[in-house]
Amino acid sequence: MRGRSGSVAVVAAIAILAAIAAHPAHAAGAAAQGAPGVGDPFFPTAGNGGYDVGHYSLELRYRPQRRRLRGLATVTATATQALSRFNLDLRRLRVSRLRIDGTEAGFRAHAGELIITPQAPLAAGERFTVTVGYRGRPRPVREADGLRTGWLTTPDGAFVLSEPRGAPSWFPCNDHPIDKATYRLRVTVPRGLKAVANGTLEKRRHGARGTTFVWSESSPMATYLATVAIGRFELRRSVAGGVPSWVAVDSGHRGEGALRKTGAILDRFASAFGPYPFESTGAILDRVPDLGVALETQSRPLYLQPPHEAIVVHELAHQWFGDSVSLERWRDIWLNEGFATWAQWLWLEQTGGPSAEQVFQSLYEIPASEDGFWNPPPGDPRPAELFALSVYIRGGMTLQALRGRVGDDAFFRILRRWAAEHAYGNASTEDFIALAESEAGIDLEGFFSAWLYEQGKPAGW
Repeated sequence: MRGRSGSVAVVAAIAILAAIAAHPAHAAGAAAQGAPGVGDPFFPTAGNGGYDVGHYSLELRYRPQRRRLRGLATVTATATQALSRFNLDLRRLRVSRLRIDGTEAGFRAHAGELIITPQAPLAAGERFTVTVGYRGRPRPVREADGLRTGWLTTPDGAFVLSEPRGAPSWFPCNDHPIDKATYRLRVTVPRGLKAVANGTLEKRRHGARGTTFVWSESSPMATYLATVAIGRFELRRSVAGGVPSWVAVDSGHRGEGALRKTGAILDRFASAFGPYPFESTGAILDRVPDLGVALETQSRPLYLQPPHEAIVVHELAHQWFGDSVSLERWRDIWLNEGFATWAQWLWLEQTGGPSAEQVFQSLYEIPASEDGFWNPPPGDPRPAELFALSVYIRGGMTLQALRGRVGDDAFFRILRRWAAEHAYGNASTEDFIALAESEAGIDLEGFFSAWLYEQGKPAGW
């Protein structure tokens, strides 16, 4: 979908609603089954229809030696339609009990879906609570690009890296970024280990069966950004960027390295993008020798190797672009990765390195024959190309080209309005194009078509 012609998901939703409205059962006010997915073009079964989650409360107990997880998930939600049945996403974990508002409900597991039948239908607009007791050995999810996501084990514990579809490997959820919720995570681990998660550390309690850590994330969060890391960490509390900071460093690493610049990076970005959007910050630095990746887990990015300064900059930029302002559909991943990549160039520009324009010009010299650099177009990747080089680099170049087209004043107004107007919500590429045109006062359809959707090296924009 290009230009300003609207979201495929919106068009599909209108058609579905029209069909439902015309159905005799709907006219009679009958309850229906919630859809088994939100209809994302890339992952049609991701998420679920019929309700909106407001809060997840997760009580987890993990035994690293046996790699066994026990969980009690309390999911508070509101029905968006009359529901006779609905789904939660959960993979390969055995459910031992399930209740809705304290009353036992029917359930069965099938193909990564936990299919739930309440004793009485839920009314549209009704607030309800689902409590799920579950256990098992979490197994990672193999994504379209081959990467393993979800609950992953380490020699001394585990960590969670869920983008894009790994969250159901460790808790029942509505697994799509469009349904964000607040979280409370209560994690019990054997003595000598620590459990680190998103948000603020509310309490730490030693007991006969281990140590319990309680973390709370009060800002809405997408499921793939929720994390837990368990291991032999040094957990340090400080203040960075004016908010409390918790940094967890695996005992096998020496010091925090580039993570010490977190406060300075947040201060710079707050000046450019607007206030830091969350109540806490920090990082998790685990030690996984064969997996050198990072993820912008909300308020506390996860690093599996000591990160270079540029990686820390990238993951912290995501706190505005990706975490606070989240994508509406996975096809729009450039709104996360292109923005965070361009923010790396801004950091260089503001700290004595080359300007973002110099970086852009250097990259633009790469020949058109380098197909793997220029393709896929960042606004139109395939599921296996979500994290292709061009989504990051050409996505970042799109922003710098826009900066050159509209001028610094308009460009930074666009970024600040984007971060403010969509804070804690979701937005699409079409939304960004409309905002850019509104702020710049010019038609940018041809510009964005060239940079986001056309194959090959952009020219003549």
